[in-house]
Amino acid sequence: MKNNNLKVALLAGGYSPEREVSKNSSISIYNALINLGYNVKLIDPAYGKNQPNEIEDFFAKKEFSEISSGNYVDAINSNLFDGIDIVFLGLHGKYGEDGLIQALLELRGIKYTGSDVNSSSNAMNKEMAKILFNHFNVNTPKWISTYKNFDIKDLISKIENQIGFPCVVKPNDQGSTVGLTICKDENSVEEAVLFSLSFSEKVLIEEYISGREITVAVLEDKALPVLEIKPEHGLYDYECKYTAGKSQYIVPAEIPKEVAKFMQREALTAFNALGCSVYGRIDYRLSESNVSYCLEVNTLPGMTSTSLVPKMAKAVGISFDDLIDKIIKLSL
Repeated sequence: MKNNNLKVALLAGGYSPEREVSKNSSISIYNALINLGYNVKLIDPAYGKNQPNEIEDFFAKKEFSEISSGNYVDAINSNLFDGIDIVFLGLHGKYGEDGLIQALLELRGIKYTGSDVNSSSNAMNKEMAKILFNHFNVNTPKWISTYKNFDIKDLISKIENQIGFPCVVKPNDQGSTVGLTICKDENSVEEAVLFSLSFSEKVLIEEYISGREITVAVLEDKALPVLEIKPEHGLYDYECKYTAGKSQYIVPAEIPKEVAKFMQREALTAFNALGCSVYGRIDYRLSESNVSYCLEVNTLPGMTSTSLVPKMAKAVGISFDDLIDKIIKLSL
């Protein structure tokens, strides 16, 4: 089937703390889809049935109308999706990567890009992902979890006995380092946990691995070249991720070949352990002694033309437009 015969709905924006990140990804995806000749419809499920008429309104700083997660059901139940052959998911974070939008689309019998309901849910639930990593012998930092009714003295005792300081405190189901804090000692734990709880009902407290920031993309059951991130802050936080010039990217990463090959194999294991498909990105910390620690799997990674997955794809000769085309074809 020719591309101009395929009707693609690009889902952008959404109702998560990563709404603006999704918009940035979707601008690049939209342009690629147009370049490829697809028949494209842009939809923001957070607006419900009341969608903007102009493309510029989707990406404007000011909201077109009131947004909510409840609008997702109205949008997908409406005639907006009539005749759609496939949905390209340009959403990030909650309600996009956690399996909820995938479930709604499946109930309507609409195909979509990337991983299915269960694998998306497994990946977004960081503790579940780590349990599965352990089961499949994928090395991951030690961790504990807590909820809003935590006892700070008991929690600090557990950290000291099971993890140690420094430690990483983060929401269990967010991305883009939203709500994340590195605690150097017990004095900052309570504030960090409360901060994470403002984004999630469950908080993950993880062993901090000193070392290098590494990521590996998977496309069509193959691991792409390993990429190293050198953030200005030492931590690849929100600012370093989304501010030009705040990070350096090296692909292939300048690490021993046997270490890179091991991380590629393990990335595939982690990807398959969660049941993921089509494409994704697996994030690591690589210790000073070249021991890799798998942090998480991103089922809907950033997809601007300068994002990490496109950089790794480019290293093997896959252009951004070709990457978008490949994702659609593999998902179909």
